[in-house]
Amino acid sequence: MKKQPQITEKTRQTFIEVFCELYSQKPIEKISVQEIANKSGYNRSTFYQYFTDIYELLDSVENDLLLDMKKELANQELSLHTFQDTLYCLDKREHLLVLNALLGDYGSARFIKRLKEEITLGQLELNVPQNHALTPYFTEFYLTTSLSLFRLWIQRQKDLSSKQFFKLVENLYSSGITPYFKE
Repeated sequence: MKKQPQITEKTRQTFIEVFCELYSQKPIEKISVQEIANKSGYNRSTFYQYFTDIYELLDSVENDLLLDMKKELANQELSLHTFQDTLYCLDKREHLLVLNALLGDYGSARFIKRLKEEITLGQLELNVPQNHALTPYFTEFYLTTSLSLFRLWIQRQKDLSSKQFFKLVENLYSSGITPYFKE
C-alpha cells in the first residue's frame, strides 16, 4: 500500500525541521539519526526511508534552499541581480529555521561557499573593473560582507524589518559607516 504524497512530504518535512532545530544548537557530528527520529516521533527505519544518513539530509536541506532561491530569482524579470536581491529571496518566513541552522554557529562553511558559487559573477550587478587584478578581492569583499550582515540579522532574530535591513546594507556599500556616526 502506497502512502499518500502529502503524508510522505509531511514526514520528510518533520525530519528536516527537527534536524535544523538540532543543527542550530550543536555540530552535525553530535546529531544522531536516533535523536532526529525520537524528536520527530518516528523510528529510525522511517528516517532511512527518506535519507541514507545525516549528511544526505544536510545536502537535501541545502539543495532545497538553493533551488528555491534560484526559482525566486528566475521569477524576477531582471537579467542582473545584486547579491542583496539574492538574500532578499531567502528572506521568507519558511526559510528562517533552515537559515538559522545553515548560517548559525554550527553551520557549514561549505554551504556559504555553495551559496557564493550559485551567484555567478555574471548575474551580479557589481560596479567593479572587470579583468582587473583586484576584481576577485572586490567580489569576495562584497559577497562575504553581504552574507555576514545577513547572517547577523538572522541571528538577531531579524531585529530590523526587511526593508530597514536591506536599506542599511545598500547605504553601507554606497556611503560607508561614517554617516551613522553623525547622528
